[in-house]
Amino acid sequence: MNHPSAPLRQPILSTLGNAVLRAFFHLLYHSMAWSYDLVAAIVSVGRWKSWSLAAASLVSGSRVLELGHGPGHLQVYLNAAGVDVFGIDESRQMSRQAARRLYKNGYPIRLARGVAQSLPYLAESFDSVLATFPTNYIFDPRTLAEIQRVLRPGGKLVVLMAAWITGNSPIEQLMAFVTRVTRQTPPPDEDLSRCIEPFTEAGFQASLKFEEVRGSRLMLILAYKDHSLLK
Repeated sequence: MNHPSAPLRQPILSTLGNAVLRAFFHLLYHSMAWSYDLVAAIVSVGRWKSWSLAAASLVSGSRVLELGHGPGHLQVYLNAAGVDVFGIDESRQMSRQAARRLYKNGYPIRLARGVAQSLPYLAESFDSVLATFPTNYIFDPRTLAEIQRVLRPGGKLVVLMAAWITGNSPIEQLMAFVTRVTRQTPPPDEDLSRCIEPFTEAGFQASLKFEEVRGSRLMLILAYKDHSLLK
C-alpha cells in the first residue's frame, strides 16, 4: 500500500527535510521548551491555541487521552470542560510544564512520560484520543494499534494534521510563505486524501475534515474504532 508523502507523513516538526531545522524543533520541544508557546504564537500569527482548541472541541465522551500533550493547554481546557483527561509525552520538559499548569489551575495531574507506540493504559479505557500536530509517529502501525486497543468500541481519534494561514495581511502572507518553504504544509497539488490510508489500514473508519478558524484552514483526521458509529 502507498502511504502519504513526506509532507503529510511528518507534519509540523519532522517534515522539514532540513537537518538544522529538525534539530531546532527537537530543541524547542526539549531543552528550549520554555520558549515553545512564544515560538508557536509567532509562527501561527497568534492562532496556535485557537487551532488546538478547535481540535479539542471535536472529542467525545468523558475520558480522553491526549498524545503529545506538550505544555498542557489542552489538558487545562478539557478539565475545565468536565472531561477526565489524561496525557502522555516523551519530553520531560513538557511534562513538567503541563504538570505545573494543571497544578496552578487546581486540576488533577494525570500525565505519563512515554511514547504512543506503547501506551501504559488498559484496553478500552478512553472514549476519545486526541493528537495535535503530531510528528510521523502517528502513522506508525504500532501507534495505531495501541490507539485501537485503548479506545472503547465506537471511540474516536481526532488528529489535527496541519493548518494553513489564509489571511491577506502582510504578516499573514509572510508566515504562510515560511510554512510553505519549510514544508510544514503540503504542496497545493498534494493528494490529501492519501493521509488517511494508514488509519484505514489499521482498521479505523477515517475521514478528512476541514475547518476555517480565524483566517486559517485546518485539516483534521477523524477516525472511529467502530465504523458503524461514524458520524
